[in-house]
Amino acid sequence: MSQQVIQSRLKDLGIALPTPAAPAANYVPFVISGTTLHVSGQLPAKDGTLIKGCLGREIGIEQGQEAAKLCAVNILAQANAALEGNLGRIRRCVKLGGFVASAPDFFDQPKVVNGASDLIVAVLGDAGRHARFAVGVAALPFGVAVEVDATFEIAS
Repeated sequence: MSQQVIQSRLKDLGIALPTPAAPAANYVPFVISGTTLHVSGQLPAKDGTLIKGCLGREIGIEQGQEAAKLCAVNILAQANAALEGNLGRIRRCVKLGGFVASAPDFFDQPKVVNGASDLIVAVLGDAGRHARFAVGVAALPFGVAVEVDATFEIAS
């Protein structure tokens, strides 16, 4: 898919990619190895504000989905930086991994991570269809509700 089509889809969705977040610890935000781009886990941040909370306790599925969507926006921002502003180099999203801060009796992690999956497909079309995992965890960095990472196949 061309860079122009991706930019048009982002615009139609009302999304302006933010400046990518700097790593919070001893890691890099992305790695390119051959034709694979790995994007480190991204948090649900917008304009410096994080969506925090535990699904099934402080926040519900819809707010969790919004958090996952923000993670996906931040994944695309990191990918854009990695690919020097040319998201058109993405051939397909291979895999998303979703971690959801969950109360012990919360079992709808896949519904929450759909927020990220749906956005990636909306932006990349069929090339956005991916393998995925969605798991519940006791806690995430900074108390956020969701963290999502991604693997992409890219043109060399």
